[in-house]
Amino acid sequence: MGMGLGDKLRITLFGESHGTCVGALVEGMPPGTPINPDSLSREINRRKPGRKGLSSRREADECQVLSGIYEGKATGWPILMLTMNSDVRSSDYSFLPDHPRPGHADMVEMVRSEGSSDLRGGGSQSARLTFGMVAAGSQARTLLDQAGWSCIAHLHSVGEVTSRPLFQLDRGSEIESGSDMARLNCRDPEAVGKMSEFIETVRMDKDSVGSVVELLIEGIPIGVGEPWFDGIEPSLARAMMAIPGARAVEFSHGVESSRMRGSDHNDPWLSGDGAPVLEGASSGEADGSLGGRSTGAPIRVKVHFKPPSSFPKEQLTLHLPSDEVMPLEVGGRHDPVLGPRAVPVVEAAAILVMADLGLMGGFLEGED
Repeated sequence: MGMGLGDKLRITLFGESHGTCVGALVEGMPPGTPINPDSLSREINRRKPGRKGLSSRREADECQVLSGIYEGKATGWPILMLTMNSDVRSSDYSFLPDHPRPGHADMVEMVRSEGSSDLRGGGSQSARLTFGMVAAGSQARTLLDQAGWSCIAHLHSVGEVTSRPLFQLDRGSEIESGSDMARLNCRDPEAVGKMSEFIETVRMDKDSVGSVVELLIEGIPIGVGEPWFDGIEPSLARAMMAIPGARAVEFSHGVESSRMRGSDHNDPWLSGDGAPVLEGASSGEADGSLGGRSTGAPIRVKVHFKPPSSFPKEQLTLHLPSDEVMPLEVGGRHDPVLGPRAVPVVEAAAILVMADLGLMGGFLEGED
């Protein structure tokens, strides 16, 4: 069962959306790594439901750390992190398994499990399980902080409403609590108002819309990453595409690369202060990874998310007992857009991947 991510630093997700709990088992955290309760609380709050205009599910999301920690530091043994589910309304899914939802894994899960899956709220396929990724990433961030590495993400676009590139925005300060920027996890004060208005329009239309999360990884020295399938891009792409609703991942110029000439796309190496640098590194335009290994330039990533598949508007889909296509109105408390709450998940996935690659290559280590 593919619920794990990483090699030297490995997480295994568990739980169901309407089950007892969700969480992650974290293995390989170097002994002596400080555990940061403030970071844990902050990152979980950025992901949790219940914010205005998004999912109204109310979960406390209080994380219990049940093993692997002693006197505020990792012991090197597995760390078990979980939260209990409390605000479940399973009656919203009474139409399952007879009437599988469009755009969801209901049908494939029923076939795979021969009818034994818990489909409520998406079961183990639910984005509720990203709690474990965010909890684990909040602690792996310490490893990156010690080395001066950073992974910052924000809401880049909703539909056609787009922010400025993250490289041009303030990335060093915390977003003001209670603001639309904090609610939507967007760092562009000029775009966030338009995004908020557009999301509300979509919600009032009883529909949903797609979105993009932008990620910027900085401070990585030359040479981090492994060959081929454990390269930076393959490793990041695998983690990002596992996030529920992700449909595409772009690196650097992304799809624009297929329309460019090599003379425009390439960045020459120049003499730098102590190490060679790529010409476009200071403007954020250079490739952050070549041959699967870091170049020293920022690594720019965009993760595209589909419109949420559940929305209040009536849809037509197959009703299994009658073998007829029939109307279905999906109840429940669903986000009209995935990007705002996907931001800390993208950030956590990047932290976990870069921490793992850093440990694999000997670039990172825990405290004694």
